[in-house]
Amino acid sequence: MQLLDLSRTTGFRLAFQFLALFAAASLVLFGFLYWQMAFYLTRDVDELLTREQAGWLMAAPPAALAKQLDERAQRDPEAQRPVAMFDRDGIHIAGDAVSLPTPLPPMNVPFDFSLDRAAGSEPFRGLMVRLPSGEIFLVSHNIREMRKFRELLLHALEWGAALFVLVGVAGAVVNGLGALRHIDDITRAIERIVDGDLTERLPTGKDGDLDRLVRVVNGMLDDIERLMHEVKGVVDGIAHDLRTPLTRVVAGLERARRRAASADDYAAAVDEAVIEIKGLLGTFTALLRISEVEHGARRSGFKTVNLGTLAADVTEFYEPLAEARSISLSLQTEEPAVIEGDPDLLFEALGNLVDNAIKFTPAGGRVAVRVARPDGELAAIVSDTGPGIPLQERDAVIRSFYRAEKSRHTPGSGLGLALVAAVARLHGLVLTIDDAAPGCRVTLRRTLPMSGDRDMSREG
Repeated sequence: MQLLDLSRTTGFRLAFQFLALFAAASLVLFGFLYWQMAFYLTRDVDELLTREQAGWLMAAPPAALAKQLDERAQRDPEAQRPVAMFDRDGIHIAGDAVSLPTPLPPMNVPFDFSLDRAAGSEPFRGLMVRLPSGEIFLVSHNIREMRKFRELLLHALEWGAALFVLVGVAGAVVNGLGALRHIDDITRAIERIVDGDLTERLPTGKDGDLDRLVRVVNGMLDDIERLMHEVKGVVDGIAHDLRTPLTRVVAGLERARRRAASADDYAAAVDEAVIEIKGLLGTFTALLRISEVEHGARRSGFKTVNLGTLAADVTEFYEPLAEARSISLSLQTEEPAVIEGDPDLLFEALGNLVDNAIKFTPAGGRVAVRVARPDGELAAIVSDTGPGIPLQERDAVIRSFYRAEKSRHTPGSGLGLALVAAVARLHGLVLTIDDAAPGCRVTLRRTLPMSGDRDMSREG
């Protein structure tokens, strides 16, 4: 993990963007509050100056006003609220010893000015009025405390902004580091997958956007691992199951070459080889069909299919085979049983299940085909009274070329249930194998949509 990568993480950028937006909004808000507070304090002082000025002018005529101002100045040597009178040229006549700013401010308009005191220059706010006799009358207030309050408020806002930015940046860094660590974990997991560990999965964290993508990728990795295992199983199956018939073909042809004495002997050897090769071609055809189904090439041919009618056709097709083996083949359907799918593939899948059931059911047994609607589902069920499939082999029998020990000497390539599983995945059906006590029960089921049976498997 490199800190230089921090600024490129989505979490850091989003946090910084939100920080900038909130900082701008806070700046506007704090600026408005500061302006309102300063305006309120200044307005309060101006109103106080106006009332005080009116009070002085109403209390005494201009001739007596000078005497009252001098008496007041003697009682208030600190002159925190200076009041004074000046002649028409601005020269001090009476009151507190203060001087007017130069040039003279406008009359009847509050203004700020400074006066020298023992502790230094201090701020004042004053209001002047020109008397009828021409003198200038000044009332003023020391606004040092108001200035301090405004400065204190401004410093508080500055410190608050600094802390806000600091906490925001820290939060962005923490958020970005968390995202960066998550990305590093994902990167290391991907590297292990690239090195060949297909069991590795990308780590998930909190339920965020990246985790939703990770879950999709993990699902894809599950499918890749399954397909890789299936490919390996197919290769191993081809190497194991096709080696024997190829060996028989070669041995038969070599035997014919050595021992055949007539054209009939050669013809018999060729016929045996043709039969073996046709079986091999059938196996490869089944493999290509499974590949075609798993890649969804037949999805464009989907249309509305009635599973009840389809099951009836399958039962009718396999009824002669069941009678020849002295097996009872029955059908039971519940309507409506409508699904969107490829009728040929569904027929082949259901036919493979019935064929397997007849193949492994002893004479006098029963095979039942049922289309049912249990608890909001639509299911096609094929059950028999044969030997069944052991629990530990039920996941393996749907892999290509897998054959249970009891079926090793039964004709077939071990691709029937693999094709059924591929058709089930294409149609969004769930394939389950259960114990029928006795025998085996294979079910293809799908949940019905709430909007109605006719809308089934639109997502398929």
